[in-house]
Amino acid sequence: MEDNLLVEENVQIKGIVERKLDEVPIEYVSPNPDQPRTNFKQEEIEELAASIEKDGVLQPILVRMVEKNSYQIIAGERRWQACKFIGMKTVPIRIKEADDDKALELALIENVQRADLNPIEEAYGYRRLMERRKMTQSEVAQAMSKGRSTVANALRLLELPEEAQQLLFEEKITAGHARAILSIPSKEGRLKLTEKLMEEKISVREAEALARLLSGKKNEGSASSRQPIPQSYKTVAKTLREVLKTNVRVKSSKGKNKIEIEFKDESDLERLFEELISSAS
Repeated sequence: MEDNLLVEENVQIKGIVERKLDEVPIEYVSPNPDQPRTNFKQEEIEELAASIEKDGVLQPILVRMVEKNSYQIIAGERRWQACKFIGMKTVPIRIKEADDDKALELALIENVQRADLNPIEEAYGYRRLMERRKMTQSEVAQAMSKGRSTVANALRLLELPEEAQQLLFEEKITAGHARAILSIPSKEGRLKLTEKLMEEKISVREAEALARLLSGKKNEGSASSRQPIPQSYKTVAKTLREVLKTNVRVKSSKGKNKIEIEFKDESDLERLFEELISSAS
């Protein structure tokens, strides 16, 4: 449940000027079409509405003026929806001057700081910033106070099949499932795992195992571990078995070769040692 407080009190973006605090009819306020968050759960709205009904709106909704008697929400849409839900006639607002791009940037920061966005919403927010403000991944990371790798990993989620993006948006799979899908190099393999996730609920570990199968990694590993033993190796092993009177195996795996010589106990080991020493001399 939202704590009925505004994080943007601690957020400052160059070029945004705070103007004043006011209370206006709720119909004067409208959502921002560029709001990064698009998935508002009804139960959360109702919980927040109950809090507001009991204690009032503790902090105003951050808006910008579009025209006279018309304000667009920068941050606080969930509060606004909760106020509408309980039939409030007016809402407190804090007005800030900001153009479209600045409003998008501030809304994204506010949502990211609150951890309100699901991974897909966050990824699309970063991409809109990059496209509209011509920002690089590093510049977006700096604006969001995030590491560049965090932004890069978020943007990579947009490479998921559309069906997988929808599952992630609806919180039917986790970011771990998404990473498993993305580990598969082929589009066909990614679609197959996505279809599997649509059909049944499986754990991240199971998804990762399926991803390895669909990538062919397990088969490649099995093939490499079953490389045929050269005939010369087999001949040497047979000769050693006859000389040492014990089982001798030659193994080859991942480019490495080794000889295994069996012995029963300490006395048998001493016998083998003497046999090898005498053969060497």
